Amino acid sequence: MLKNNLDHERINTIERHILEEQQSHPEATGMLTSLLYDLALAGKVIASQTSRGGLVEILGKTGETNIQGEEVMKLDELADRMIYRLNDHTGRLAVMASEEQEDILQVSPKFPTGKYVLLYDPLDGSSNIDFNVSIGTIFGIYNRVSTGGAGTLEDCLQKGRKLVAAGYLVYGASTMLVYTSGMGVHGFTLDPIVGEFLLTHKNIRIPDKPKYYSVNQGYEKFWSEGVQRYTRYLQGDEPDLDGNYRKGFSMRYIGSMVADFHRNLLAGGIYYYPADKKDPRYTNGKLRLCYEGAPLAFITEQAGGTSSDGSKNLLDLKPESLHQRTPMFLGNRNLVEKAEEFIKKYDL
Repeated sequence: MLKNNLDHERINTIERHILEEQQSHPEATGMLTSLLYDLALAGKVIASQTSRGGLVEILGKTGETNIQGEEVMKLDELADRMIYRLNDHTGRLAVMASEEQEDILQVSPKFPTGKYVLLYDPLDGSSNIDFNVSIGTIFGIYNRVSTGGAGTLEDCLQKGRKLVAAGYLVYGASTMLVYTSGMGVHGFTLDPIVGEFLLTHKNIRIPDKPKYYSVNQGYEKFWSEGVQRYTRYLQGDEPDLDGNYRKGFSMRYIGSMVADFHRNLLAGGIYYYPADKKDPRYTNGKLRLCYEGAPLAFITEQAGGTSSDGSKNLLDLKPESLHQRTPMFLGNRNLVEKAEEFIKKYDL
C-alpha cells in the first residue's frame, strides 16, 4: 500500500517543472529556465525578510519618494535591489525596468548582455506592509528587439502580446509563485523548512462560475457612469443592457493587487481599477501597464480569462512610456466583456 501511495504522490519542484517545460522546446538554451529560477530565488529572499520584518527593522518608510510619487517603504527598497542584483550579472538580460525607478536599468558593461528583458514591480501593495497584509511581486519577461550591445527603452515598451513569460509572488500566510510561459498557469508554494517551491496548483483555470468582484468602492463617486452602473450590475441592483438582473456577487477587496488578483484567479471573478474622473493624476487610470497590467493580463488569458482597459485588451496596448497608467479589468471573460458593454453605452 505504501509503495502505491508513493507512486501516485509525485513531488515536483519549480526547478524540475521549468526544466520539463523546457523540453517542449528543442531550440531552448536553458537561459529562460535559469532566469525564472533566479526570480524564484529572489522571491525566497524577499519572503524571508517579510516574515521577519519586525525583527530586522525593515518595516516602515525610508523618507524617500519614488517615480510614482509614492513614499518608498524600506522593504520596497530591499526587494528592488535584490531582484536587480540577482539578475544584472548573469548574461541573460539585455536591460531591466522597475516600477520603483524612473529610467531603464542597464546591465553593467563589465557583464555580458543576453536576449531577455525583465520588467518588474518589486513589491506591489507595499502600503500594507506595516499592517501584516499580503503583498506581492509581479514580473514580465520579453525577448529584446534591439540588436547587440546594451538594451534600450524600446526593448521595454513592447505590447503584452510579446511576453515570453510572466508571473507573480504573493507573500502571505504562505508564499506562492504563480507563472506562465505560454503553456498554462502553474502555482508553487514555498516550503519554508525545505526552502523549495513545490508544485501545488497545476494548470490553473479561472472557474466558470465566478464568486467575487474586487474594486475599491471608496472611490465610486469618482467613476464614470458606465463603471458605476456596471458595479451595481455586479451587486444585483442594475440590469444588463438586455434588461436582465443577475444574482449579486460577494465583494472582496484587500487593497493589495496581487492578493486580490490571486484570490479571484483561483475562485473566479473580476478585479478592476477604473479611471478616476476627478483626480487629474489618474484620469487615465492608476495602475501601470508595463509592470502590472500586461503581466497579469497574460496570466489571466493563459488561465482562460481576459483583460481590458474598458475597450481594448490590455495585451494589445503598446506602452508609450515606462510608467504609463491604464484602467484595468481582469478576470472571467463574460464579466470583463460585460464591463466593456456598460462603458461603451454610457461613456464612449
